Amino acid sequence: MLMRNSKMLPGPAPAIARRKFLNFLAASPLLATTTTSRLLASESPDDDSSLLRDYLIKSPEEALDVFDFHRVARHILPTAHYGYLATGTDGNETLRANRRAFEHVYLRAMRMIDTSRVELATRLLGTELNSPIVLAPVSSQRAFHADGDLATARAARVNGNLQILSNLATHSIESVIEARGAPVWAQLYPTSNWSVTEKMVHRAEQAGAGVVVLTVDLNSGSNRVMLGQYVRADERTCSACHGTHEDALFDRKPMYEGTGATLATLETPGMTWEFLGRLKDATRMKVVVKGIVTAEDAASCVQYGADAVYVSNHGGRAEASGWGSLESLPQVVAAVNGKIPVLVDSGFRRGTDIFKALALGADAVCIGRTYIWGLAAFGQAGVEKVLQMLNAELAMVMGQMGAASIPDIGSQHIGLRSGN
Repeated sequence: MLMRNSKMLPGPAPAIARRKFLNFLAASPLLATTTTSRLLASESPDDDSSLLRDYLIKSPEEALDVFDFHRVARHILPTAHYGYLATGTDGNETLRANRRAFEHVYLRAMRMIDTSRVELATRLLGTELNSPIVLAPVSSQRAFHADGDLATARAARVNGNLQILSNLATHSIESVIEARGAPVWAQLYPTSNWSVTEKMVHRAEQAGAGVVVLTVDLNSGSNRVMLGQYVRADERTCSACHGTHEDALFDRKPMYEGTGATLATLETPGMTWEFLGRLKDATRMKVVVKGIVTAEDAASCVQYGADAVYVSNHGGRAEASGWGSLESLPQVVAAVNGKIPVLVDSGFRRGTDIFKALALGADAVCIGRTYIWGLAAFGQAGVEKVLQMLNAELAMVMGQMGAASIPDIGSQHIGLRSGN
């Protein structure tokens, strides 16, 4: 039944009526860009079917969970920019699998344990951290807010969270480190031109980064169909920002200045584990390998001298495996067997998600889209609030489960649903 002028009128259920209305708008040539973005986002795996999902908060303080920031972000971002943030690969199988994986793990509460003081502090590669929640590398952050990586860095500084800076950041690593007031970890996309790689690595090291995060899951590109759909629906002329020449990608990416990089050098299908050894020889920074999802590759990380392994399927943006990052975490942890730390990302949205990964053996959990929603919605204040909320949620679930500190979290706190 539908309400009109405070009277009950017969008609279809609200969800059906809304769907018909959306279909009508989608076919209309008068559809505005912002509306297009919101309609295309209506099938997002991060949304539920609640009629309240269209409520837009006016300030970070109103947020009840991170999805409040998601709703604002999809409402205000240009269509193609939101599509870049939301996309998976092929039919988004891996994107959905990342979230579905959390449903297969349940929590087991240990009672009568003193959790009057819950501590989130931990240590990772020799660095003391206020929290095991880390800001994953996300490229092109100025596409989501004018202050981009600098706003993220300032928020990380306020909350004491570690930040990993994207190789494709739109601010220089020097300015980001200044904004954070402490070193960041530097992500590295390998290139087929070793000179390009070497220049970027040396620049990061000279800027003060102590860790380089070698990303190995995009060596042959990815088929981001959803992104193409959003770009196709965007009526703006994008060449003013993105340029028209073949290698325009690098025009707004400071880490590539003076390196001679081309799009062709980003394709590295011939890269082998020897690249890791060469990278280790080229820098004093510690080397983390990002994009590992199997026990075999985790063992190779140890064999070839990685200082940490980073479990990731690039947030569902690398390959259409249909395999959630959380699902691959246990075998990686088992293969590493405590020799080096294990980080994980892809699909983390709540404190319970983070707790489950820590209980499965992760040493730190990295968030990506989650804090970008906050950045897009409210800039630095939005990122700050996302971090505060996730830290608070993690502390709360630790208290509920009977874990007063990060080392207290273990396999006793989780179970797997039968049949999975």
